[in-house]
Amino acid sequence: MLISKLETCTEFTAGDGTTLRELLHPDKQAIALRYSLAHAILPIGQRSTPHSLTTSEVYYILSGVGEMHIDDETAIVKAGDAIYIPPNARQFIHNAGNDPLIFICIVDPAWRKEDEMVYPDCGD
Repeated sequence: MLISKLETCTEFTAGDGTTLRELLHPDKQAIALRYSLAHAILPIGQRSTPHSLTTSEVYYILSGVGEMHIDDETAIVKAGDAIYIPPNARQFIHNAGNDPLIFICIVDPAWRKEDEMVYPDCGD
């Protein structure tokens, strides 16, 4: 049985500027899993850097309020919302609330650095 505890996962800043802790990743644990699962935190007033993945991604909002940008679409998201981000879509999320924005990221197939393109931050 594998149980990954958030408090024991190493915290790091991702290429898009969010604070992440990888809970499950097939390259880091001996598990037969296609996807990776991470916990993300975006501080009040901050936004992630525009980026895209060659893989699909899902955000599941645990707490807070955000403004999700995917290509030319924008929507307000909040706790309980799941957002599908298609492969190669330019995306970023802005914390539009008064609390940290906390969400889960599922990337399928599993996230790899070479699958991510971070765009120059032009203040979108």
